Amino acid sequence: MVENFLREYAKLIVDFPEKVDIQRQNLENNFAEIIIYVDPSDTGKLIGKNGKLINAIKTVIMAYKVKDVTSYRITVKAIEE
Repeated sequence: MVENFLREYAKLIVDFPEKVDIQRQNLENNFAEIIIYVDPSDTGKLIGKNGKLINAIKTVIMAYKVKDVTSYRITVKAIEE
């Protein structure tokens, strides 16, 4: 569910929504890393000025812990071509 939210939200923000890809890696008990792959020109848009947009996204994901005890780390990476 978190992955779907991040995918759809990222597609609304970036210029190349067809290149958005999400990958989840379960690292330990109740801890997962979600990597958002975007076009290199879109990384700044998703991170935002001084990281404010990505921090807002992380806040929304932390609020999801009410339903799910998993802790998430969100990472934005550019797609290598």
